[in-house]
Amino acid sequence: MNNIVIYTDGIERFLNLPPEQMFWTFMANFGWIIIGIIFIKGVLELYLFWLRDKWSKTHKNIILAIDIPKGNEQTPKAVENMFTYLGGAHGSVNFFEKWFEGKYQKSFSYEIVSLEGYTQFIIRTPAEFRNLIESSLYSQYPDAEITEIDDYTEIVPQSYPDEEYDVWGSEFTQSNPWMYPIKCYEEFEHKMGPLETQFKDPMATLMDLCGSLRQGEQLWLQFIIIPIGFDWLKDAEKEIDNILGKKPKAKKGLFMRLVELMGELSESIYKIWGDIDNKEKEAKAKTIMDLTPKEQKRLEAISKKASKLAFGIKIRAVYVAKKEVMNKAKVVNGLVGFMKQFAALDLNNLRPDVKRTMTKAVYFWTESRVKRKKNNIFKAYINRSDSQGLDPGIMSIEELATLWHFPTEGSVKASLVQTAKGRKADAPSSLPLASELREAPESLFNDNNEFYFKEKENKVEREKMRESNDEPFFTETKPQDDITHRSSAPPTNLPLA
Repeated sequence: MNNIVIYTDGIERFLNLPPEQMFWTFMANFGWIIIGIIFIKGVLELYLFWLRDKWSKTHKNIILAIDIPKGNEQTPKAVENMFTYLGGAHGSVNFFEKWFEGKYQKSFSYEIVSLEGYTQFIIRTPAEFRNLIESSLYSQYPDAEITEIDDYTEIVPQSYPDEEYDVWGSEFTQSNPWMYPIKCYEEFEHKMGPLETQFKDPMATLMDLCGSLRQGEQLWLQFIIIPIGFDWLKDAEKEIDNILGKKPKAKKGLFMRLVELMGELSESIYKIWGDIDNKEKEAKAKTIMDLTPKEQKRLEAISKKASKLAFGIKIRAVYVAKKEVMNKAKVVNGLVGFMKQFAALDLNNLRPDVKRTMTKAVYFWTESRVKRKKNNIFKAYINRSDSQGLDPGIMSIEELATLWHFPTEGSVKASLVQTAKGRKADAPSSLPLASELREAPESLFNDNNEFYFKEKENKVEREKMRESNDEPFFTETKPQDDITHRSSAPPTNLPLA
């Protein structure tokens, strides 16, 4: 029988080396593998970025300004239904489309902007999804007005530092794992007072902040929404199992399966391990009664979030102003305060990303780092990028509707929020065009015309019936002067490029 001898002298000599020499010895023998993997990964990322940029240039995006009529009493539930309809934009991308065509899942940008105190709700969408956006909006707000506008971000300097303007910006991120929801709009409702005031709209603070901006100040708030599938539900289920104390079943590799198979064969021939009980005692999972109130709340919150449609989400904010009127203490702190309204400290909350994206730096090379951050966050905003900055989180349609919705007039009094002027309606499709209209014959207005006399007789009869009260419910109808065509031109008070 041949004996197998393993020499460990080389390993022992390596372990006995000084730390510096050990590092360089390892790099000399195996470091090239690590460097090669990093290099290949970097090349692939650059190639994919170039390919995606090339593909995106073949598609057009449009920017829509949304105006709703005055007296809006709908809660964010209407916007939640809008986001549900938006899920139809999700599509699958296969390997060939991704690595040879540069195709990717397109995203939408839902924005709230204040230009010198004028507040506007805006949606930036790929042109092919315009009908989807309009259908989702009109289904919940039939009297809304949608206007295509130019990009408002072009009216300020595009690079910083600038002699006249300065910029602040940051992304907002979820403090805890995305499986835990933030405080949603249902928690802002109560049963006291009139019906129109029972919903204390958290949008009121943002509208007040936007309306307080002076000439030369602009505040932009952006929610990048990315349609996704249902793979995220697996992570939610894992978090639920973690709360209940269930250990995830480890996937067995090929080697472990072979070992188990050999063990089963040996057991069938001779019971070698008959005297040894090697069964691991599984930890007993918790029941609802075993959970603490905090754990019960988390379990219910995750389960509720997992029952709704969800999207990938990135939140950005940019404050641009002339240097002589810039007031970061008011605007930045006010924006952070608006976000803190949605904090559920035992679940999740939104916080500014101070380390990576906020235009702030401490200790070393602060000036150059702040300059780089300002340009990065500004370009990411105007490009509506879903890849620059932090990785996207995941929010349910209920969370999205809480953050972006039209303010309810019962609790929000913002005079500079653009609203639709009145009821809008499309003309009947059967009406002839102006080019098809012809001049009416003169006989139509002559006294000899049969239609004229018939109508005159009917009018005399209606007057007699009214005098004799034989027709008490008869009323003459008036033309609806307030019904007009939907305007295709921007509102006159909307700043355009």
